[in-house]
Amino acid sequence: MFLAVGLALLLAACGDPIAPRSEPVRNLDAGRIARGTELFQQHCAVCHGTGAEGADNWRLRNPDGTFPPPPLNGTGHAWHHPWEDLKHTIGHGTAALGGNMPPWQGVLDEQEMEDVILWFQSLWSDEVYAAWWEIDQRQRRGHH
Repeated sequence: MFLAVGLALLLAACGDPIAPRSEPVRNLDAGRIARGTELFQQHCAVCHGTGAEGADNWRLRNPDGTFPPPPLNGTGHAWHHPWEDLKHTIGHGTAALGGNMPPWQGVLDEQEMEDVILWFQSLWSDEVYAAWWEIDQRQRRGHH
């Protein structure tokens, strides 16, 4: 009996090292999401839309060669980017990526940027969030 239990534990420990160790759990802290909503409406909605829907033509370059603001509500590509990349983009802007979003570092502190992310992630479906979570976990484990 003990041998069977020990063998089962050993085999379970030898699983895929890239597989998630736990299921995605959303941070649905109501206070932080409320702050994120307010900050987004104040600083981001003018370009990304009040519902984070982005520009209709967000995949097509503007006449100046930059890209319009993408949706952040789960219908665009924001969910393809790990947490740290989302924070970096907000903090440093998108000029280096072909966009024209200004850097928000110095305007928003780290907690405020994270609250904005939590707000727009709260708009994502469970399926989109789970796919994002997998990407984020791989990056955190050093697998790109």
